[in-house]
Amino acid sequence: MTTPHTPAAGELLDPFGTLRRALWIGGGQWAGKSTVARLLAEHHGVTAYHYDYHDARAHNDRRIARRVAHGDPDPGRAPDPDRTWVHPTPEEMAAETLAGFPTRFAWALDDLRALVSGHPIIAEGWGLRPELVAPIVDSPRRMIVMVPTPEFRRHQARTLPRAASLGGLVTDPARAQANRLARDRLVAEDAVRTARDLGIRVLEIDGSHDAATTARTVADHFAPYLPKPLNP
Repeated sequence: MTTPHTPAAGELLDPFGTLRRALWIGGGQWAGKSTVARLLAEHHGVTAYHYDYHDARAHNDRRIARRVAHGDPDPGRAPDPDRTWVHPTPEEMAAETLAGFPTRFAWALDDLRALVSGHPIIAEGWGLRPELVAPIVDSPRRMIVMVPTPEFRRHQARTLPRAASLGGLVTDPARAQANRLARDRLVAEDAVRTARDLGIRVLEIDGSHDAATTARTVADHFAPYLPKPLNP
């Protein structure tokens, strides 16, 4: 029987080598990251990990447990939609979001550690930040950052039902949505700045190309690591 390896301080726990072989799609909300990851999974036979799905569902128990550990008197409370979307400024909202990403990223890494695949796993989501991914990859080409242009972000907010949903009733829907769009812009701009500082490619999405064309662009970027298409 093999004795489990205990990582030294600062060493990445990666028992199956999944994290070091992963490919990462980060960036802004509503840029088409999930669609591109799904298309790459279908065309290349790889596994796609959708960060947003796990973050909104499977990680909630961890979020509650963390509140308990920090002495929150009501750790299971539902967030107040007005306190989330109406009262704070976009800058405050963006700062809070960015501050929470490292903890949420650690939970995503735990999910990925449990996966084993004969091919790299493609992980996508806005919480997969360049500064968090960069220390665990051997090349910046293992990541790409997709961000919508301001015009395309507004288009997505108008046409995607999930982009218009705030998860609860608010007293001022117009202000809440404006705050959300401004927050998303600030968070995306931060990802772009950080990616460029780290030499990670940024792909701006303006809606002029369909999802299949964008997926081919991302596949070309990941070409050294992706298996050949299943149906060339």
